[in-house]
Amino acid sequence: MNWITELFTGDGVAHAVLLFALVIALGISLGKIKLFGISLGITFVLFAGILTGHLGLKVNHEISHFMKEFGLILFVYSIGLQVGPGFFSSFKKGGITLNMLAMSVVLLGVAITIIIHFVRDIPMQTMVGIMSGAVTNTPGLGAAQQAFHDISGTNDSSIALGYAVAYPLAVVGIIGSIMLMRFIFRIRQDRELENLIQLSDQDKELFELISLEVKNPAVAGKSIGEIHHLINRKFVISRVLHVNNEVVEIASSKTVLNEGDKVYVATTSANKEAIQAFLGIPVSMAQNEWDLLDSHLVSQRILITRPGINGKLIKELNLRNNFGVNITRVNRSGVDLIADPRLSLQVGDRVSVVGDANSIQSVERMLGNQMKRLNEPNLAPIFIGIFLGVLAGSIPFAFSGIPQPVKLGLAGGPLIVAILISIFGPKYHLVTYTTMSANLMLRELGICLFLACVGIEAGENFVSTVVNGGYVWIGLGFMITVVPLLIVGLAGRLIFRLNYFTLMGLLAGSTTDPPALAFSNAAAENDAPAVAYATVYPLTMFLRVLCAQLLILVFA
Repeated sequence: MNWITELFTGDGVAHAVLLFALVIALGISLGKIKLFGISLGITFVLFAGILTGHLGLKVNHEISHFMKEFGLILFVYSIGLQVGPGFFSSFKKGGITLNMLAMSVVLLGVAITIIIHFVRDIPMQTMVGIMSGAVTNTPGLGAAQQAFHDISGTNDSSIALGYAVAYPLAVVGIIGSIMLMRFIFRIRQDRELENLIQLSDQDKELFELISLEVKNPAVAGKSIGEIHHLINRKFVISRVLHVNNEVVEIASSKTVLNEGDKVYVATTSANKEAIQAFLGIPVSMAQNEWDLLDSHLVSQRILITRPGINGKLIKELNLRNNFGVNITRVNRSGVDLIADPRLSLQVGDRVSVVGDANSIQSVERMLGNQMKRLNEPNLAPIFIGIFLGVLAGSIPFAFSGIPQPVKLGLAGGPLIVAILISIFGPKYHLVTYTTMSANLMLRELGICLFLACVGIEAGENFVSTVVNGGYVWIGLGFMITVVPLLIVGLAGRLIFRLNYFTLMGLLAGSTTDPPALAFSNAAAENDAPAVAYATVYPLTMFLRVLCAQLLILVFA
């Protein structure tokens, strides 16, 4: 039976794998338990690791260090791929206001952390751990640990201890702040929902299909390409019913329109009136009527799965000249886009194609349309991105006043590279598409390994630290959680007149806290909190990682 003892108490690879599996399985199981409707979820892996470490079970230092860093890289890289496509678009329209408010939450938390550091004389590395726990931000914890190791060559367990002590009450504090906003402003959810619907109707740009009869003499005799230059609006003419011969033609940029021709146009609600005023008058012709006029034309949605199409512009495919078909719409992640010739296509897009049935079959072979291909993981781009991320994270940047060169680290580097690759990769024909399940698998695996390592390392001194004054960290963490949220929540409502449902998502997103988002979604019963959360999440995540590193480098 010596082999069993060796397996549980040794320091080999088998012992490490066994312990990690035990901690992760136990943590995930306990994380499903809800108290007052709130669950800590996967973060319970950290507390399972602390319990294991407290019981005296350890992992070889080199193995633990590798698994922790590799898990962190997988986690932040997967997050970058997820939030990247919406990173820059999140700054458009009302997103600027939401992101500025979220940035204020981050900076206020940093300011309070610095003040407590000087007033209470608590080491900055400990305070950064408390701050990361107070805002439930695990990548910030990883960034702080890695930054401290870079400048000192050693690990400081107080970073993880501060995180673990502050985290549980932070979840309560975030949700409590959201509830307090409702009490302070005496929110009536039915009124907030009415206001939200009114705002949504004003801002929405719905995709519409309309039939028009050409009546503008200035348009007559001009090609569709020339008409696009005359009016700078988003629209696509897919079919033309010529008045002189009653023949339906698949439209191209060279198709000439004459007065009396009928056209089938795809545009947005915002552009609809302008297109109608410019081209002519609306006529009552639905899509099925167009289909009846020329029965050999069909409309079909094709899934882009061929890597060679990734990053190409619609006009580069030259489908009208090569196959006699037109792309009228592009559906990306559930959103219909106008098939502008300058639109770059990506693997995973669904394109609506109109043309002859035989021609569409040829286009289908060209574009792929094989769902099985999307289910196959594109591992090469993932590891290329990780390689570039680690490389970028290791580049030292010297700044005056900071004793050590600043690095993006193993948290910041992969995160930034993943965001950039997800945005610009298709332009260079790099397939960055991953299914949601594949991305989630990488992310959860990475965070589980990271939290298990952190918990086991911190477990040995956890109880003694809390008993010998660490309990004070709970109060300090609660202060870092609540004060910025209340200040920004009041400003968001009083100054910027934010809808309460949007405010809920903003406060949850500025702390990157999934339990708070789940609470907000359940309370609101609409998707406004999720939209606000997704709007501020990318910038908030980036700032949390960056600030944690800078505090360590400047003050530790």
